[in-house]
Amino acid sequence: MVFSSLGDWLGLLATTALAQQLSGGSYATANFAIAGVFIARLLPAVFLGPIAGVIADRLDRRKLMVSADILRTALYISIPIVHTYFWLYTAMILVECLTLFWSPAKEATVPNLVGKEKLESANQVSLLAAYGTAPIAALLFSFLTLFANAIESLFPFTIGDSIDIALYVNAASFAFAAFTIWGLKEIPKGAAAKKAKDEGVLKSLHDGWKAVSQTKIVRGLVVGMIGAFFAAGAVIGLARTFVGDLGGGDAAYGVLFGAVFTGLAIGIAFGPKIFAQFSRRRLFGASLTTAGIFLILLALIPNLVMAVFTVIILGIFSGVTWVTGFTMLGMEVQDEVRGRTFAFVQSLIRITLVAVLAIAPAAAAAFGVHTYNFENGSINFNGAQATILIAGFIAAIIGSISYHQMKDRPNVSLWSDIANALKGELGGITGAPSKGTFIAFEGGEGTGKSTQSKLLKKWLEDRGESVVLSREPGGTDLGQGLRKILLGHETGEISPRAEALLYAADRAHHVYSVIRPALANGDVVITDRYFDSSIAYQGAGRILSPGEVARISRWATESLFPTLTIVIDLPAEIGIGRLKNRDRLEAEPLAFHERVRQEFLQIARIDPERYLVVDGTQSIEAIHHEITNRIALLPTISHEVKKPKKSLKKSIKKPVKKSTKKK
Repeated sequence: MVFSSLGDWLGLLATTALAQQLSGGSYATANFAIAGVFIARLLPAVFLGPIAGVIADRLDRRKLMVSADILRTALYISIPIVHTYFWLYTAMILVECLTLFWSPAKEATVPNLVGKEKLESANQVSLLAAYGTAPIAALLFSFLTLFANAIESLFPFTIGDSIDIALYVNAASFAFAAFTIWGLKEIPKGAAAKKAKDEGVLKSLHDGWKAVSQTKIVRGLVVGMIGAFFAAGAVIGLARTFVGDLGGGDAAYGVLFGAVFTGLAIGIAFGPKIFAQFSRRRLFGASLTTAGIFLILLALIPNLVMAVFTVIILGIFSGVTWVTGFTMLGMEVQDEVRGRTFAFVQSLIRITLVAVLAIAPAAAAAFGVHTYNFENGSINFNGAQATILIAGFIAAIIGSISYHQMKDRPNVSLWSDIANALKGELGGITGAPSKGTFIAFEGGEGTGKSTQSKLLKKWLEDRGESVVLSREPGGTDLGQGLRKILLGHETGEISPRAEALLYAADRAHHVYSVIRPALANGDVVITDRYFDSSIAYQGAGRILSPGEVARISRWATESLFPTLTIVIDLPAEIGIGRLKNRDRLEAEPLAFHERVRQEFLQIARIDPERYLVVDGTQSIEAIHHEITNRIALLPTISHEVKKPKKSLKKSIKKPVKKSTKKK
């Protein structure tokens, strides 16, 4: 895989360079010739892709892969020998057709060669072999270009220029792969023929569009990915001409090609780590917009060296966009439509690339070659630069649309999120989804959280939901002891930092023993207080740093955020006035409780999509109605009542006692 992938990238560079060489110096012809190579490689996947996997699965996988590699070897050897446009494109189409049969046979083989515990590692090595060799191939191509004459002098016969040598090396890599695979006797034959017919591209597009058109997030994601590959198609199709416009040759083309993939590798490897706590929904649109801006800068830069550095940065943000987009597809799309959605996206990407590769050269040729003279010099601005400039604007605009379509923190500035993410203060806003639904009630003293949480539990159970109702502190056996320490007057004064740590200890055990197991079981978890209470009480109330308190709670809970947090807002004076007996925390001065109230409101304003603020001065029925209207919008909650429902008023009249059940 390593050697054949290296050869394949080298062959891609060589065939595009050969296409320009065969153009005879015509600017327009060169653009069309280079784009034709990519179109020839993409078209078979559009039409043959849906059925190639089925055919490959019916044959002997080892013999199929060996035969495909031998034929690819012969085709790449024939390209420099025939040396014509027609055969270049014909050979590319035939090579891609063979690859479409080879790839599914390889993917189906890997699980048979390694155990389940090593499959993920094997796939990582496979991806590294496929994409990590691109920068090496670019350096090798530049080396062959610079030292072609010296290399040719080592042979007693003429082997051609650097492009021909690169194509021969590519052919040798496929021959080596055929030899290696032939020795792998453990490769099994294909599985039995499938009874059901695989869907064609048009059917995949139709079903995929139906699946994504109903979801705002995925719709924005798909639009963004189309914009990303639109820009990528323009750069791929015009890169060789663009380098020529800047005065570079094949060696410079290899360097630029390697710079793109170096940036991609950096973005894919380090982007998710740097922005691990950043909202993926914001990150996707923001990184795509940034990539579009750097694409605009690339088109305006007249210097080849500066262009290489710009391309690296462009590649970094493109890599972040790529890995974020595909991660979100897996997270945001429901399991039952995930396959059709991926088929839709992949088919749409291929069609977009083919369309752009066909249009971009025409646009570049129509613009032509232009020189603008000034008093102190002149600037060349040609069709390739103009087309890349337009593609950059389109990518930036689509990225901005995608960002606004998917942004989940509308009242928070992007730069504020970036700064907080780098400091580790954002938390896993869009972490991996769980099966269940997590709802937290927050607010000051006497707001009626306990009453509303019990009413919500009954409302959900009437709809057939399995509900776990808990509280903090005291939702576990350990928590009962901590509750006595934290709220009992006999404890006396506690250091604010010690108090924050005790609450975090209770919360850590609560999440570990109650909340996460229930969510994993698909239950709805309702908790009376969660970590926003620590931020408000120990942060604003005790005048500690709310950011430090939040960081402690995020560490304790492993960044488990509620699906929805309901804040019941009530003036502190009214809430405290409702209490008959006051515990250690409730006995704090009124100013303390007013600071707590304002902090709850501030937290809710920062992330309005994940918070519901309810006016606590309303009647119990009105508050419950407002809460259930919002809960009904959650996609995981059933709207249908599945068993007889008692009247709300009757349930309200029952005395609401504090739960003493052990969790």
